[in-house]
Amino acid sequence: MKKLIIAATFGIFVGLVALTPLSATASGPSIALDNANNDLSDKESLKKGFKTYINYCLGCHQLQYQRYNRTFTDLGIEEADGIANYMYTGDKVGGHILNSMPKKEAASWFGSAPPDLTLEARLRSPDWIYTYLRSFHIDESRPFGVNNTVFKDVGMPHVLQDLQGVSTIDEHGKLSPAMGGTLTAEEYDVVVRDLTNFLEYVGEPNKLERKALGYWVLAFLFFFFILSYFLKKEYWKDVH
Repeated sequence: MKKLIIAATFGIFVGLVALTPLSATASGPSIALDNANNDLSDKESLKKGFKTYINYCLGCHQLQYQRYNRTFTDLGIEEADGIANYMYTGDKVGGHILNSMPKKEAASWFGSAPPDLTLEARLRSPDWIYTYLRSFHIDESRPFGVNNTVFKDVGMPHVLQDLQGVSTIDEHGKLSPAMGGTLTAEEYDVVVRDLTNFLEYVGEPNKLERKALGYWVLAFLFFFFILSYFLKKEYWKDVH
């Protein structure tokens, strides 16, 4: 009976682990991060984020562990629509989301090859990505004329600059409001949040299912624990 109770307790612990965000084990940020407030159940947000990724990020950053057809299915995109409007690379709908940038040349252009982004949200956290994409500022000393308050001396251009515009930074490290973009600050935040939402999704496509399963596991084990307790009392009631 003691073994049954120990097993139930261990199962509850496992269920709690299943509900814990995997990014929580990553090292903490050195600066305060803004809350992305992602919603993985918002399919429209995920579709918009996917479109932004395809248009602005895929040229340099692959999703080598994510397949087009899996993405279409999860986001509710019809295959024909996906092929026509999202699938600009690859010749098979079952293929991974890759680009054709040569790594050797990319390393010489940017200082290092642009990283794959499939697991970036799990490595950095969604809040880090959301804050990073809103923290570029002018820095003429850098090769691409920009720097970033979240990732100092970043080796990439501000690819969303035409949407956000440009910011400057003062001696206290405070960013000025961006100027010259095609979007307002609020509209740009929505675009970045949708992109962050999509990158969190590709980091763990079954995250919502894992969380839902975790609650069912905890409920079952709690019920099992109660049965085990009363069964123990029944076994031991005549011992004394």
